[in-house]
Amino acid sequence: MASSIIVPISSLSLRSSPSYCLPIPPLKPFTLLHSAVSVPPISSSSILSAARAKPSDIDTTFFESINPEEDVVYDPPEVPEGFVAPPSFDEGPLESEDEIAAAYEELYGPAYSGVSVLGNDIYVMDSKMKKVGGFGSKARKEKARDGFDERVVQVRRVTKVVKGGKQLHFRAIVVVGDKKGQVGVGVGKAKEVISAVQKSAINARRNIVTVPMTKYLTFPHRSEGDYGAAKVMLRPASPGTGVIAGGAVRIVLEMAGVENALGKQLGSNNALNNARATVVAVMKMKQFRDVARERGIPMEELWK
Repeated sequence: MASSIIVPISSLSLRSSPSYCLPIPPLKPFTLLHSAVSVPPISSSSILSAARAKPSDIDTTFFESINPEEDVVYDPPEVPEGFVAPPSFDEGPLESEDEIAAAYEELYGPAYSGVSVLGNDIYVMDSKMKKVGGFGSKARKEKARDGFDERVVQVRRVTKVVKGGKQLHFRAIVVVGDKKGQVGVGVGKAKEVISAVQKSAINARRNIVTVPMTKYLTFPHRSEGDYGAAKVMLRPASPGTGVIAGGAVRIVLEMAGVENALGKQLGSNNALNNARATVVAVMKMKQFRDVARERGIPMEELWK
């Protein structure tokens, strides 16, 4: 078999409709395999005409004289010196169950299993059951001792119209916090006030957020948040100012441990929406070190 095969490209004739056909100048022969290939540029119109041509109109005599398995030789480039192939994905060490659980908890939060790989206790949101009295007595729930203080914001009576009349329930709004930067807002409904407060406290512990604060126990920058028709505006304050706010905004800031801040409620006076709007405004805040880390610059550059 010859080392190279020379085939004139003029034997590749494409037939198509006159509207898409362009005159193709005669081309020089090119050498396959190890020889240099000289191919003139092909216009997009000729490619389009070839694509729209019928299979019966295409001349395939060139492909009948060439066998790709025998005539075309695959000659890959040589591997450079010192090249080390990367290890396969399956060859690496397998991750342990603790590492997988830690990665899952870091991405999606702790699972409701009572065990946390990253050190978060999940069962603090559920208070313990303790029986008082003898047979037939109701179970009383103790207050969870997890370092969080509870503050009742509002208790309202709500009614539900059913077929037999109206059902009376109580809705409680509770804010929990450790006064060290952790705060949560929860709501719960029950037929009794005590049960409603306990439900809302459990719900608040499931929605704990972190409040960014400076060493002067104030916010790092301004922020605004809205929830529904309620809008809350938060501003940092100098030391000694205190918490100048009212309603649910003041309770949320005090339970979070903020001592110097300015807050204003705009829009609705709904206590639950204002409390949640305060949480939304807090979640928009960032520390200066986090902003500098995201930008890849030292903190001194932020003050220029």
